[in-house]
Amino acid sequence: MGTGDFTIRPEEKKDYRAVENLIREAFWNVYRPGCSEHYVMHVLRDDPMFVPELDFVMEQDGKLIGQNAFVKAYILADDGRKIDVLAMGPIGITPELKRKGYGKAILDYTLEKAAAAGFGAVLFEGNIDFYSHSGFTYASEFGIRYHDLPEDADSSFFLCKELIPGYLDGVTGVYQTPQGYYVKDEEVEEFDRQFPPKEKLKLPGQLFG
Repeated sequence: MGTGDFTIRPEEKKDYRAVENLIREAFWNVYRPGCSEHYVMHVLRDDPMFVPELDFVMEQDGKLIGQNAFVKAYILADDGRKIDVLAMGPIGITPELKRKGYGKAILDYTLEKAAAAGFGAVLFEGNIDFYSHSGFTYASEFGIRYHDLPEDADSSFFLCKELIPGYLDGVTGVYQTPQGYYVKDEEVEEFDRQFPPKEKLKLPGQLFG
């Protein structure tokens, strides 16, 4: 995909470190002091649930400015079935270009590719204020629950989009976050030493300390 302003293409091996640095810049001090998402991406590429054909980067003037990736996941339905779905992310845009439409552009493009590949739905954790513009809604509206979350807890972070209309009709159950997203703090710290030093800050609005 190209518009004259940017190009979206599959990630290549030569992009790996630049993509990890982009993700690090995009997520640094956003959800916690520092971040772990760049290491998550590093680990996911070798995960059997990772979907390499849905691993994309966005370029502008020869520079990587965005990326998105998907991982196979499932819903353990209340009737005992395992319903195949996708998890999404990390998805990131270089900080200076956030809130300029680039994030929505790569999101919509990669969702179209996921639908064309035959996947039925995407579930992940995100901000409804942004992702609703690309058709996401609360997963609870589909009867899908987030694993290990108490029934009375706020689940407004847990979002869903059907890629095949009606794919989740008659499905209620529990979504399982792919194991590849869980990384150890000490491994993140060790990996992060490969990048230029950045100051970790505890800021208002962060979800984790």
